[in-house]
Amino acid sequence: MVQVVFYEKPGCINNRKQKKLLEEAGHSLDARNLLKADWTPQSLRPFLGDEITGWINKSHPGVKSGEVSLDYSQPEAVLAQMCADPLLIRRPLMDIDGQCLQGFEADRIDQMIGLTRLPQEDIESCPKSHSRDGCRMEGQ
Repeated sequence: MVQVVFYEKPGCINNRKQKKLLEEAGHSLDARNLLKADWTPQSLRPFLGDEITGWINKSHPGVKSGEVSLDYSQPEAVLAQMCADPLLIRRPLMDIDGQCLQGFEADRIDQMIGLTRLPQEDIESCPKSHSRDGCRMEGQ
């Protein structure tokens, strides 16, 4: 089994389900607070895929309300915004034996390191995304 560094938003329902799947498969987790990590564009970029719109937490209250403006034609500016407001980062971020991933694509993770079961429900989309506020940081 492998060591997984798992950057999460504490209290996130889906992150809890994702960690449970990894632990059930016998993987060791080093859970870290995504919102308190000292992100820079250089430290964040290895986790992100090629599709810039996939970098963003669509449940972020400012994104949903239109208050947060992201210019997807300017990836460096978007990275800077994500570092300044980590709630913008789609989660989880995972470092699995040096391979950095964003999001929880269960099939891909199963192929990489193995899972004992695949989720029967969507554990990527925020279950609170239907609410006006979506997921907020504690204290907000």
